[in-house]
Amino acid sequence: MTRPSLTFLGGAGTVTGSRFLVETATARALVDAGLYQGLAELRRRNWDPFPVDPSTIGDVLVTHAHLDHTGYLPRLVRDGFRGRIVCTPETAELATIVLRDSAHLQEEDAAYANAMGFSKHHPALPLYDGEDVERTLPLLAPTSYGEPVALHGGPKAVLLPAGHILGSAIVALEADGHRVVFSGDLGRPHHPLLAPRHAPPAADTLLVEATYGDRAHPDPDPGLLAEAVRRTVKRGGTVLIPAFAVDRTELVLMELARLTRAGEIPKVPVFVDSPMALAALAVYRRALGRDGAGTRRQRGPDPFDPGDLRVVRDPDESRDLNEPPYPCIVISASGMGSGGRVVHHLRHQLPNPRNTVVLTGYQAEGTRGRRLLEGAREVKIHGRYVPVHAEVVSVEDFSVHSDADETLAWLRSAASPPTTTYVVHGEHSAAAALSRRITDELGWTSAVPTLGERVLLD
Repeated sequence: MTRPSLTFLGGAGTVTGSRFLVETATARALVDAGLYQGLAELRRRNWDPFPVDPSTIGDVLVTHAHLDHTGYLPRLVRDGFRGRIVCTPETAELATIVLRDSAHLQEEDAAYANAMGFSKHHPALPLYDGEDVERTLPLLAPTSYGEPVALHGGPKAVLLPAGHILGSAIVALEADGHRVVFSGDLGRPHHPLLAPRHAPPAADTLLVEATYGDRAHPDPDPGLLAEAVRRTVKRGGTVLIPAFAVDRTELVLMELARLTRAGEIPKVPVFVDSPMALAALAVYRRALGRDGAGTRRQRGPDPFDPGDLRVVRDPDESRDLNEPPYPCIVISASGMGSGGRVVHHLRHQLPNPRNTVVLTGYQAEGTRGRRLLEGAREVKIHGRYVPVHAEVVSVEDFSVHSDADETLAWLRSAASPPTTTYVVHGEHSAAAALSRRITDELGWTSAVPTLGERVLLD
């Protein structure tokens, strides 16, 4: 008889590529199917054969819609997966947007690399294409918070609010009488749009993320963004804000609206230059008025309108924003400057000292955002090095990841300690630091798993 086990197929020693396989004698379930991002050595893992035959996986449970948790799904389907993809209704809506955009960008990037001749591969190919995504979407199985789900082969699961982004969930899974809980990306105690995260459900084995496992978020500095905008507008430049299309764009718009209404920044055009962000914004608007979506009720004016909001859908309009003729704010994906329209804006705007790039969240190792954060004087874009003369400002107030202290507080709120806690989804130093604190401060058994490591659940 096969003993129940957990294998760490991703999200071990890195903040990307979350993939966790639970196996029993009668079932295989995968929690998250994320893309690796950042360093080239990590991205190459996306091309490795999946360690088990995807057709033998009964269900995939998705914690939330971000690409590092959903982006591998179309490849899994391409290689034979035909089961259900269990997630919240809001995650299903957002994942539809995210995956279609991912396929489009991969196809576009492969075509551009082939045309410009800077790819090492001849020809450059996408990991998956739009047809793979369209085969994936019918497998999405929207499931409300708190609704029990019977999985193929016997396990049971329930999704609970994680407070990270719209639709984000903690996954509680029971297999052969063993309770395994996956925090997914854990939100902070207070999110301006979302209801609070759920306390840790009873668990024998607990997986907790460690994106900020070795640090605490600084106290909010509401003047930092306002001062950067005022300085840039005064010198006639552009404020470029690389922002994730899902959740980060919404939070940035809310803060710009607040600052404009308070008279702390001048009213200038605010462009949202990301078709995916605009689609995600529509999902957020609908969710704010819907019961069961895990959102806080909003009163008063449109929370996402800074006063002169302009949406950009056409590629020609986007190209015009490479060098805007007047002071403005441009919000464009991706948040780490690793793909999408923002890369073209960075290429044109970084050399100009009148401009400012505002980084609004975690910048993974190996990304352009990380290099800018660390003070790089030039960054490589489309096969060429671009000088960095623009001002670079990091505003950490927008982070929706629990920091180390907030994560410890969440763990302390558990009714009883798990037998074992595994610290995942963090760079090694961050995961190791959080694991030590869990052991030292809570007295729990804690470990940092390695990629491919398999542990027993009985």
